[in-house]
Amino acid sequence: MLTLDKLSPVKGANREKKRLGRGSGSGHGKTAGRGHKGAKSRSGYKNKPGFEGGQMPLQRRLPKRGFHNKFRVEYAIISLTQLEKIGDSGEIDNKALLEAGYIKPGQLSKVLANGEITKAVTICVDKISGQAKEKVEQAGGTVKLTE
Repeated sequence: MLTLDKLSPVKGANREKKRLGRGSGSGHGKTAGRGHKGAKSRSGYKNKPGFEGGQMPLQRRLPKRGFHNKFRVEYAIISLTQLEKIGDSGEIDNKALLEAGYIKPGQLSKVLANGEITKAVTICVDKISGQAKEKVEQAGGTVKLTE
C-alpha cells in the first residue's frame, strides 16, 4: 500500500546543487559559470527591471499615450440593492457605508439606481443619480448631499 512515508520523487526529477568555483575538475571552476569580464561577472551586480543590456528599453521605445487628469475625483459606486441590505437604520451616511464594508476610509460615495429600495430611509451621500433619487423618494425616503 502506498502511504505518505513511502512517497519519493520520480527518478531524474531532482538534481544536485551546482557547486561553483571548486576547481577546474568540477566543470564549474575559474569563472564559475559567469563568463569573462563585464558587469554580470562582478560581485554585487544588480540589474534594473526592464534593463536590456544598454539597448533602449521597451518602455522608453514605445510612444507615450493618453492623459492623466490629476483633478479627477473617484467615487465608490453604491447600488440601491446594497442600501436595502444595510438595515433598518433611519439614516444611511458614509459612516454606515464604511461599517457595512461598501466604501474605504476617506472614499467618496455615489448611489446609482441599480436594483430597488423599499425602506423609507434618509440617505446622506456625496452624489446620487437622478433615477436613484426618484426611487428613494418614491419609497418614502429623503436624500441629502454632503459637499
